[in-house]
Amino acid sequence: MSKKYLALALAALASCQSPTASESETTAQAPAAARPYHEQHRPQFHFSPKENWMNDPNGLVYENGTYHLFFQQNPTAPVAGNIHWGHATSRDLVHWQQQPTAIAPDSLGLIFSGSAVLDAQNTSGLGQPGRPALVALYTSHSEKKEKLGRQDVENQSLAYSLDYGQTWTKYAQNPVLKNQGSRDFRDPKVSWYAPGKKWLMALSAHDHIEFYSSKNLRAWTKESDFGRTLGAHGGVWECPDLIQVKDAQGQPHDVLIVNMNPGGPNGGSATQYFVGAFDGKSFRATQPGTRWLDYGPDNYAGVTWANLPAGSPTTLIGWMSNWEYCQQAPTSPWRSAMTVPRTLALRGAPGQLQLASQPIAGLGKLFENPVTLTNVAVSGSYDLGKSLKDTTGRYQLKFTVPQAQTWALVLSNAAKEQVIIGYDAAKKAYYLDRSKSGNVTFAPAEKGFAKVARAPRTATGPTQEITLLVDAASAELFADGGLTCLTGTFFPSRPLTGLALQASGLTVPKVELASVRSIWDK
Repeated sequence: MSKKYLALALAALASCQSPTASESETTAQAPAAARPYHEQHRPQFHFSPKENWMNDPNGLVYENGTYHLFFQQNPTAPVAGNIHWGHATSRDLVHWQQQPTAIAPDSLGLIFSGSAVLDAQNTSGLGQPGRPALVALYTSHSEKKEKLGRQDVENQSLAYSLDYGQTWTKYAQNPVLKNQGSRDFRDPKVSWYAPGKKWLMALSAHDHIEFYSSKNLRAWTKESDFGRTLGAHGGVWECPDLIQVKDAQGQPHDVLIVNMNPGGPNGGSATQYFVGAFDGKSFRATQPGTRWLDYGPDNYAGVTWANLPAGSPTTLIGWMSNWEYCQQAPTSPWRSAMTVPRTLALRGAPGQLQLASQPIAGLGKLFENPVTLTNVAVSGSYDLGKSLKDTTGRYQLKFTVPQAQTWALVLSNAAKEQVIIGYDAAKKAYYLDRSKSGNVTFAPAEKGFAKVARAPRTATGPTQEITLLVDAASAELFADGGLTCLTGTFFPSRPLTGLALQASGLTVPKVELASVRSIWDK
């Protein structure tokens, strides 16, 4: 979480209580929502909180058939501040049920980002016979120390649960890892390192990542630093995650995910990653350059689930917003959502491996009214929207372009609002244009909401595989098998039910379309 924005929370709260003229006009054009989770702009197949503020996903862990999603939550206002750990659960990573708030602030401070693990071997001694503890490591952020201008504002604390994550007990000797001298010292991501029979913590320390180890989750020893002179450094490094991901040959590689704000490729928040090797003490990047997990403006703080069943793919979820404008987004009574969960895989040749993302296969259970079109000839504009069986503006679109050439998908409505997602062959780049998507003035122009986001095509083959997920107020593009991703939010006055493919002399062998059911409909 980008903590400098907390100072703006009160001002943002004041502004969000009185909509701007454009926000009022947009709301007036749409009918009032009939029931919760169906308000204007409410995501219908992405998790969002019932009300108030949400940002980073935290404590992602699987146990006993349940996926846990904890998250940064302000339970009393639609802006950052007063941060707790919120909680949601799922049996399939598709349908979610929000649970009571999990962890509340205390004398050590607010409850900032962190992670959770299942201590199956009771290394912490916090479990009971037959009942291992879920253990959460999180950052305690002291507003009192912050006001005094002290450096040791952030320390790492522990809480544990013996009832499958329903209630949490804070460790009496918190913090378990005291500040080591950095004003930004946060977001512990903990995992079990089997070769060394120890727990490993990746921790953000302003402009680099620090690694710590522990035998019992309660006492931590520093192992190494990484990244002071590597990767992008346009902002503070946050929310790290050290994972193992297999390549196409099934060979595992160590990958370090590092979120950063600001300084993303299209402004504000973004996620970079490093492919390398971890030797039990330190991480070494084996490939040069800066690589981005998602070039879109609205995918941040992504981390992966712990303790997944054997054989499960590495699965990540991110916060679908950007610190440049998140606190002004024109939604009510909630603010922000998560991306769809995504599986990760490494693709490419040794030394050139890239991290590819794809929507989890389980989303398929929401697809309905599928339509397959063959040999779609596009000379100008081809209306794909007429093939959709409903008018919700929620769908999955899949198609393959035989030869990389310029094309555009235009999402539109009767108000002449539109989002354009396409490929510019001259620039060899995918792009997302939401400059005419509806309400684009809720944030100052310099924050960049209305500008075009671009992503270089990294795939080298001529064929482009395209998957697009469109919800009420978001689009997620997965191009070339997920090697290039673009995620963006938008706020039209009415659903973007129109869909047209524009190109000059393009024939698409197969186009697959399917509507997406709401996860909130019973």
